[in-house]
Amino acid sequence: MFVFLNNQLIEAEKATLHISDLAIQRGYGIFDFFRVREDVLLYVEDHLDRFIQSAQFMHLSCPYSKDQLHSILQELQKKNNLPNSSMRMILTGGYSPDAYQPVAPNLIIMQNPLAFQDNHVPKSLSIITREYVRDIPEAKTINYTMGIWLQPKLAEQKADDVLYHINGTVSEFPRCNFFIVTKDNVIMTPEKNVLKGVTRKKVLACASSYYKVVEGPVTITDILNAKEAFLTSSTKRIQAITKINGQAIGHGEPGSVTTELLKSLVMLEQSFVKQK
Repeated sequence: MFVFLNNQLIEAEKATLHISDLAIQRGYGIFDFFRVREDVLLYVEDHLDRFIQSAQFMHLSCPYSKDQLHSILQELQKKNNLPNSSMRMILTGGYSPDAYQPVAPNLIIMQNPLAFQDNHVPKSLSIITREYVRDIPEAKTINYTMGIWLQPKLAEQKADDVLYHINGTVSEFPRCNFFIVTKDNVIMTPEKNVLKGVTRKKVLACASSYYKVVEGPVTITDILNAKEAFLTSSTKRIQAITKINGQAIGHGEPGSVTTELLKSLVMLEQSFVKQK
């Protein structure tokens, strides 16, 4: 396996960073993650736009243009020859002399095999809530401290994920976006204090053709009164949320709107691959 590290493709086991990097010293950096399907870089333009935007939010100077990054990704894909895989791009805070000031970033791009099936039946998940807002939520940073710290709590509660909120108004999961379907089939998703995911964007586009879509405040009370709830991400696509803090949502099973949106999302992905 090869990785890209600062202007070169090298064998993964030979790729290293110095301990002075702010990613190590302070956990400072950004990243993006996407899938490769049948040698096609899925929605790569959207992911590169977000990567560059995240770098700007975090005052990191990306050493490559969008077109250059695209070319590097294609070169790495050709080198590793993994038709179905994932790619992770990381931009660190660089080798800071005082372990505090960002300097010239280090760019790392890794690729790993990833098997993926076109499942049209959403999984059913149970979630808990936690009062918390990520620092600079508009940026996809490498700081996942709270989500990782809560892993024992999730195991204790036999929950699949944790939904962040402030004073009862929810935002996002550590790695996913959140949606509800109201009793009158309005699809709602939080707009503030969230990272606006690429899959979230695709779901909003799919849903708007058939339903009223609202980006705005969503409360825990709204969730308990909802007909359905689901999460979205690049690897999870759409999964149903059927229980929150031990209470059932709707009928306590994946609903028809969630199921139809998953089918639409899979079809969109298949169409994207065929067009390439």
